[in-house]
Amino acid sequence: MLDGLKISREAIERTVRLVTTARLRDSVLLDLVDESELEALSEIEGATSTRRIAQARGAGEVQSHELLYGVPHAHFINASFAYAKPREPNRFNGADRGAWYAGFDVETSLAEVKFHLTEFLATAGDYNATVEYAEMFASFAGEFVDLRAHPTHESLNPEKAIGYPVGNALADAARVRGLNGIIYPSVRNPGGTCLVALFPHAVQSVAQGDVYRMVWSGKPEPTVSLVRD
Repeated sequence: MLDGLKISREAIERTVRLVTTARLRDSVLLDLVDESELEALSEIEGATSTRRIAQARGAGEVQSHELLYGVPHAHFINASFAYAKPREPNRFNGADRGAWYAGFDVETSLAEVKFHLTEFLATAGDYNATVEYAEMFASFAGEFVDLRAHPTHESLNPEKAIGYPVGNALADAARVRGLNGIIYPSVRNPGGTCLVALFPHAVQSVAQGDVYRMVWSGKPEPTVSLVRD
């Protein structure tokens, strides 16, 4: 699967992943309990949170020893690998193992997120939604499959039924070889570049940036704005 593909050693200072701001907030249950009940609430969350289950004993194909502990924003990194779509794979990960997807710039990340959420709204038959996303910056260093040298690779096919199975097989081969991930041309933002990290340890120096709001008002094309305090 990797034969003939370029493998690049890269040091990338900053990439941008977008996460919904809902993930940044404390549980709404915190306002409903007093201090004496917080321990019980924590136990309930631990029993139902896929991330916490993965950290304790692994989940799907993710082993607990792979995950990160004691570093800033470790829960965001761990969650990206612990959570995966049970009925639908992504381009470079399947149903039993997540991955950390990011763009080289926020415009690319916004285009990717906008495409997938618009597709979801189309399936639901309702183009009315407001979602806020926060930038999560991260740096990377190491070896990556470099699909920038192979822009017609079948894993980059915009049709999911064609591109995703090939992408998953490519990601499996890259993990077996111990490569940190895949750098590839953005499928949803021509001219942009994306990165997918295949191991939690590959995600370094995570920090939060700005917040963007996407608003769909009955039409497939949302308005996108920077949220200012």
